Amino acid sequence: METNTVLDTLFNHSSVRRFTDEPIPPRHLEAAVRAGQQAATSSNVQAYSAVCIRDPEKLERLVECSGGQKKVAECPLFMVICGDTRRHRLLVEKAGHEFVSNLEVFMVATIDASLFAQNMVVAFESMGYGTCYIGGIRNDLNKTQEVLRLPEGVWPLFGLCIGRPARDSDVRPRLDSEAVVFEERYPTDSEMFARMEAYDARLSEWYAAHGLDPVRWTDRMETRFQEAARVGNFDFYRRMGASFH
Repeated sequence: METNTVLDTLFNHSSVRRFTDEPIPPRHLEAAVRAGQQAATSSNVQAYSAVCIRDPEKLERLVECSGGQKKVAECPLFMVICGDTRRHRLLVEKAGHEFVSNLEVFMVATIDASLFAQNMVVAFESMGYGTCYIGGIRNDLNKTQEVLRLPEGVWPLFGLCIGRPARDSDVRPRLDSEAVVFEERYPTDSEMFARMEAYDARLSEWYAAHGLDPVRWTDRMETRFQEAARVGNFDFYRRMGASFH
């Protein structure tokens, strides 16, 4: 397989959940943010922002919001990544017009923020840091908002733990590429089942080799998507100025 330093960084990504207490120098944060800002953005809208949380009391409250994930308070840097339409609202309202929000506006902000964050993750990891995305802040967005005090039009999407890894972590296998990239047509259902079963076998081997319970990926996905999750978030985002029409 083709490789270079960038591909090596990407191939070796794994979520890091234990960090040393080594601080992140401002120049490293600045470089990662700059890399994040160079990500693709729809029509140069740049509908994203990040809030760095360092205050111990706020971090402990975010641990609660995220379902008790201690790493939120233990990592050297915790960032909350937001879809951000505030700048655009201010410009439209200053011009004497009403800011019109719809589903596309929310999607652009969400996509922009995700690309921004992923570029930062690659940049941090290229400098030897480890990262972990924290979707758990959406477990209780009202409490998250109490900590962040974001204005209308700024939507917290996920958190990001950053720091030097306290231990090595192995790369967990993903689905085979044949299960996610297709030539000319989407696979039949039977073909997709076969590719998922092949992944079950490969992932189970990885779990067993690491002394973990070899739970089938297909079993986990069946359970995960049988019930709606975080159902109150629709109302939260709508109160914060999002629209889904």
